Amino acid sequence: MNLISNILYWISTGLLVPVIVLLIFFFIRALIMIGGFFGQYLQMKKTTAVIYAKLTGLNTDTLADFEKQLPSESGSVLIAYIRKVIEAGADRSKADLLISEYEIEADKELSTSKTLTKMGPILGLMGTLIPMGPALVGLASGDIASMAYNMQVAFATTVVGLVVSAIGFVTQQTKERWAAKNLTILEYLADIVEKEKGGRK
Repeated sequence: MNLISNILYWISTGLLVPVIVLLIFFFIRALIMIGGFFGQYLQMKKTTAVIYAKLTGLNTDTLADFEKQLPSESGSVLIAYIRKVIEAGADRSKADLLISEYEIEADKELSTSKTLTKMGPILGLMGTLIPMGPALVGLASGDIASMAYNMQVAFATTVVGLVVSAIGFVTQQTKERWAAKNLTILEYLADIVEKEKGGRK
C-alpha cells in the first residue's frame, strides 16, 4: 500500500512543473487575446452599428442601394458573408448553407475563449492541490519555510488560473452575443434577398 501511495505522490508532484508551465502559457495567451479582442470590439461596434442601422429600413426596393453602400475593403467576416448571401440571390438553400458556414466560423472564433474558460480552473486547482502534499509534509516535520513556499505556489496558481478563466469567460460571452446578432442580420438579409430576387423572375 505504501508503494502505491508513493507512486501516486511522485506522479502528482511530477505534474507540478507541467501545470505551472501550462498556466503561464495560457496566461500569456489570455493577455494576447485581450489585445486582439479590443480590436475586434472596435471593428464590431463600427461595422455592426452601421449595418444594423441600414437594415432597419431595408426592403426589396432598397436592397441594391444597401449592397452599393457596403465597404469595398473590409476585413469583417460579417461583411464577407453579407456579400455571399446577396450573391446567392433567391437560392435559399445556398443562403442557409452560407449561414451555417458562418456559424462554424463563429464557433472557431470562440474556441480559444472556451479553452481558457475550462482550462484555467482545472490547472489552477491542480496547481493548488499538488503543493499541498509537500506543504503538509513540511508542517509535520516542522519545516515552516518549505510549507510557506509550497503554500505560496498553491495560492499563486489558483489566482492565475482564475484570471485566465475570467478572461476566457468574458470574451466568450461577448463573442457569443456578437455571433447571435450577426446571425440575425444574415437571416433577415437572406429573407429580403429571396423576396427581391425571387420576385424578379
